[in-house]
Amino acid sequence: MERLLSVKEYEIITCNEDYIEEYAYLPQAAFRELEAWIRASAEQEDSSDLLQFLRMGYRKGVGPVVSACNYVGLIQLKSGYQIEILPKIALDSGEEADHPKTRKLFMNMLQSLRSVKGKGIQNASLRVERMTIAEILICLYLREMDHLLQKGLKSAYLRQEENLPYWKGKLLVNEHLRRNIAHQERFFAAYEAYHLNRPENRLLKATLLKLQKVSHSAQNQKKIRQQLTAFELVEASVNYDKDFTEVVADRSMREYQTLLAWSKVYLSGKSFTVFSGGVLAKALLFPMERVFEAYVAREMKRVCTQAGWEVSVQDRGYYLFDTPQRFALRPDLVIDLNDGRKIILDTKWKRLSESARGNHGIKQEDMYQMYAYAKKYKTDEVWLLCPLQERGASQEEISYQSEDGVRVRVCLVDVEHIQESLKKLLQQIRTS
Repeated sequence: MERLLSVKEYEIITCNEDYIEEYAYLPQAAFRELEAWIRASAEQEDSSDLLQFLRMGYRKGVGPVVSACNYVGLIQLKSGYQIEILPKIALDSGEEADHPKTRKLFMNMLQSLRSVKGKGIQNASLRVERMTIAEILICLYLREMDHLLQKGLKSAYLRQEENLPYWKGKLLVNEHLRRNIAHQERFFAAYEAYHLNRPENRLLKATLLKLQKVSHSAQNQKKIRQQLTAFELVEASVNYDKDFTEVVADRSMREYQTLLAWSKVYLSGKSFTVFSGGVLAKALLFPMERVFEAYVAREMKRVCTQAGWEVSVQDRGYYLFDTPQRFALRPDLVIDLNDGRKIILDTKWKRLSESARGNHGIKQEDMYQMYAYAKKYKTDEVWLLCPLQERGASQEEISYQSEDGVRVRVCLVDVEHIQESLKKLLQQIRTS
């Protein structure tokens, strides 16, 4: 039987029953399984940084603990336990027991990622605030599938080998003689037929059938049944690796790209991060750094368009060194104001502290990066955008200025009210 544990970023998970009221609790067997999965995944060459984000530790009197930092999503343990990790977001009225507001906000943020987009997911009738992250991800996949089916599944010329009552295509002599020595009226031949049963469609059908088994949402189940009717002439893939190698990646198949990326996750047990999960568990984990960056970029473009300003995302205009060109600079956002000024904005999903002596927790390398942006883009104003952590917390301005005129200011972005928050930022930029 599946069990679900919902936790927020930085929340501590323990297997000590005496601390159920203070920490998130997992039964000891499931906790050991989680620890084993973290260790196994961290040992993989491309997952060496996993321990930085799922931290194992020990607390005196409590025992071993695990906390999640900067990654959110779902971990599915082999025993059936699911651990849902939600982002830590400051909310006006606090959070209810089942985190419906956070879940809905996270879903909206998730859509800003180009590789994980959804269509019309804001529809209130979907009641996404009642879904787990696992069901939200399935819902997003099905919405993307709807978008594809509206345009129509693609067919392709496929090689067929069949014992026919007439000669068609190329006669396969050896097989023909083996099968038809007593049936001269038949021909075993190879020919090409224009058909829906191409590898891409086989993989999509296999994914729908798999999601049909794992989804517990009546809405998702109904949608899957409806979509499967479009795949009646398609065989479900049984050799995923082979079919993925035969996928066509060109402009004609653009509508398939997002769906196939998701299918690879669901069919292979891979993660959206570099963590593949090993044999003990599967993970769908999203780096909040990327989610926050994409979310702010999407909303900033909307706000700047209203103000008549141009904004570039991940601008590629400069290198740290010009001869030869090395170490490309990629500021998250570059705003071109009407008066000729440029403003650089970089996003960091970071919990800032109130300690000025500790630089509020801002890393030295981040400031080196900001300074390089200012010099190369010939601007004296750079902003570091971080999420607002708590309602009512001190919001004293954080600002740093060098003798040569470079100024770096920190803006705390209110994720729940991001449009209003970014409009206030633009007002500050106007008047600075």
